[in-house]
Parts: sequence; structure tokens; C-alpha cells
Amino acid sequence: MRFTPALEEGRLLKRYKRFLADIETASGELLTIHCPNTGSMLNCMSEGCRVWFSRSNDPKRKLPGTWEIVETPQGRLACVNTARANGLVEEALRAGVITELAGFEGLKREVAYGLENSRADLRLDFAEGPAFVEVKSVTLGFDGTPVAAFPDAVTQRGSKHLRELAALARDGVRAVQLYCVNLTGIDAVRPAEEIDPAYAAALREAVAAGVEVLAYGVELTPEEIRVSRRLEVRL
Repeated sequence: MRFTPALEEGRLLKRYKRFLADIETASGELLTIHCPNTGSMLNCMSEGCRVWFSRSNDPKRKLPGTWEIVETPQGRLACVNTARANGLVEEALRAGVITELAGFEGLKREVAYGLENSRADLRLDFAEGPAFVEVKSVTLGFDGTPVAAFPDAVTQRGSKHLRELAALARDGVRAVQLYCVNLTGIDAVRPAEEIDPAYAAALREAVAAGVEVLAYGVELTPEEIRVSRRLEVRL
């Protein structure tokens, strides 16, 4: 997935009200742009860090751009636009990169399922039946280790999705939790038990029920992002 139009570089001044970020562009322009990330973005940013954003010329938009990439305090690049994750995974599925889910005959996005009024990010149709896939974007990294973690803030919604997947698996339906690790320099993923112990417990319960857990990392530059390789999952 290439970034089109090309991203512009700047420096972060501050992120606030969750969805707003003040930046200074390379030319010295001061902008308030959209931050498309509902999490805490823990360990992702610091004052003055490099950022890359997409600019919009749509006169109907309130903000002139969207924050896409950040250089983290650990020196990694992270794609903080969580809306990219589903598209990245779909692109990788259609290209055969995610080999565990190869051979599907149909793909649908945002499919209603479960008992808690949920919508699966993806439903893959195989000859033997469907597979429901939940996709989570991972950007939480730490100094001195190539292991990322999810979530970066308490997520009741994430725990609900795991319960829904576990219920499917118990009924004999294929259910998959897929972590799209949008952070460079990572070899493995784990649940962030120190942040959300309920989510970590729900993940282990889902695995015990038969849910498959996959993690894939990306190659990321200010020009392009693509899913490239499977990562280890440490429960």
C-alpha cells in the first residue's frame, strides 16, 4: 500500500483531545491535523518527534491533514492511523502473504455476528465454511526489546471481540484474532497484561476455546507500508 498522495514530514508539537495533533511542517507551517488513533499511543510519541501526515484539499474537511506515521522514542517507525490495518490485511490476504488464511473463495468486511452485536472485520469464505477474523493494530513497543504488546489502553471492546470469537470457536466455526503490527523492529507480540489484565485473560480463554491467534509485521517507510512476515505470539 503506497501512501497516495505522498506524505509530508513535520515535527509533533502536541497531541490532545485524543483526535487532534499540532505539528510544524518542514517549511515552518503550523497545522492542527487529525489523529486517527483511539488508543493512548503509549511510547509512540514525544515532543519534537518526526511525523508524517497526509494532506487533504477537501474544503468540507475541518482539518487539513491526517497523521499517518511517527518516529517513536525508540527510533522505530509506527503507522498510527489504525484505519489502515484492515486494508493492509486485506491486501496481504489477496496477495497470499498470510499463508494460514490462504485459499479463501470470498471476502467480506464488517460482517455482523455473535451475541453481543459485534461486526467482524473480515469474513473469509472457504469451501469448508467461513472464518471470522478480527484485526487489531499494534503500535506499543518498548526500549531494548523487539516484543510489541496490545493493547496500549484498556479496551472493553477488544475483550468483547475475543468473547465473540471464542463463542464461534466453541460452535465449530473458524475464528481468528490477527494482530497487524504496524511498528518496525518487532519480532514478537504479547498481551499487555500490565495495562489491561482483563484483555490478557480473555485472549488466553479464547485460545483455550480454539481461537487462532496470528501476528504479522509490516515493512514501513514514509512512501509505503505492507504486511511482510509472520511474528511470534507470546501468550
